[in-house]
Amino acid sequence: MDIHEYQAKEILSQFGVPVPRGGLAYSPEQAGYRAREIGGSAWVVKAQIHSGGRGQAGGVRVCKSEEEVRDFASTLFGRNLVTKQTGAQGKAVYRVWIEEASDIARELYLGFVLDRKSERIMIVASGHGGMEIEELAETDPESLRRMTVDPAVGLADFQARELAFALDLSSAQVSQMSTVLKACYRAYRDLDATMVEINPLVVTGSGELVALDAKMSFDTNALFRRPQVSELRDRSQEEPRESAAGDYGLSYVGLEGNIGCMINGAGLAMATMDMIGLAGGQPANFLDIGGGASPERVVRAFRTVLDDKNVEVMLVNIFAGINRCDWVAEGVVKAFREVDVKLPVVVRLAGTNVEEGKRIIEDSGLPIMTADSLEDAARKAVAAAERRAAA
Repeated sequence: MDIHEYQAKEILSQFGVPVPRGGLAYSPEQAGYRAREIGGSAWVVKAQIHSGGRGQAGGVRVCKSEEEVRDFASTLFGRNLVTKQTGAQGKAVYRVWIEEASDIARELYLGFVLDRKSERIMIVASGHGGMEIEELAETDPESLRRMTVDPAVGLADFQARELAFALDLSSAQVSQMSTVLKACYRAYRDLDATMVEINPLVVTGSGELVALDAKMSFDTNALFRRPQVSELRDRSQEEPRESAAGDYGLSYVGLEGNIGCMINGAGLAMATMDMIGLAGGQPANFLDIGGGASPERVVRAFRTVLDDKNVEVMLVNIFAGINRCDWVAEGVVKAFREVDVKLPVVVRLAGTNVEEGKRIIEDSGLPIMTADSLEDAARKAVAAAERRAAA
């Protein structure tokens, strides 16, 4: 789960990371009021969406008057901001963050991520902030400093100082950097985060370290024990189908193709999508219904897939272990009748109670195509999609 910049800053500031003074606004008038409340002669107005690259997309501006703050904010509200990370559809802006302008002498990059290879938290830092980490890795890989943290020990003082010195900070700034690093580490660890990023972490003209931008992502599976994090969720920034599927325990990701998929198990889902590609088609989604799928859950999965208007064919591929083929078959038949499915449906069942599942489908009298293997199912689904396209 992602959160907004202002929410990440609020969390990190509670752990000890210095951030600029700012305020949230839901209207142009409120934006002007926030600027007056903060004081000073310059403010930075930032669109709040779940995406990086807002500045390049025109979502960030330094303003020199309250009127300019209001005018720029009015151009943001209700606008779909398109960045390199949002895709062509962009993300809608419903709130903006107003903060005091900072005197920037130098920009740094700082990120905490999970390194699956070492099974450690990895700190990635660079003396060149303000750029996307991918750009840094390509344009200046030598500037990147990496350090892993043993979770049994935590981030040691000597590690924090070593990284700070590697970034060529002054002795006074080394102490500040150590504080920032340890604060970010505690936030990452204590809140089940999957990513903490400060970009840029700036050195001001007076030599202070300040986080000008911040991102945090969290492990969705751990939200049940982090209510203070889960309440920060902003559904307006989520893809509606993915959000609705998640509410019912379904793992759904929308794609570009026309063959809808309903599968149990992430590995089998990936294999099915690959097989569709080998057969000459394109999957419209990734959908894992998980284990123990009841008929009602199958119906919900059908509705989720068919909400995509690009879907021309439905492919159901179930290898039942914890699941039962007869449950899935009952769900397919129920969905066919309740949802009034008009599209071709291909079903491949294997595993627990497979014979009973096949019998349920055959006895239903519905025009459901069955397949004996994954390859057979993919070929039938692609052929059905081609027939519909030709028609």
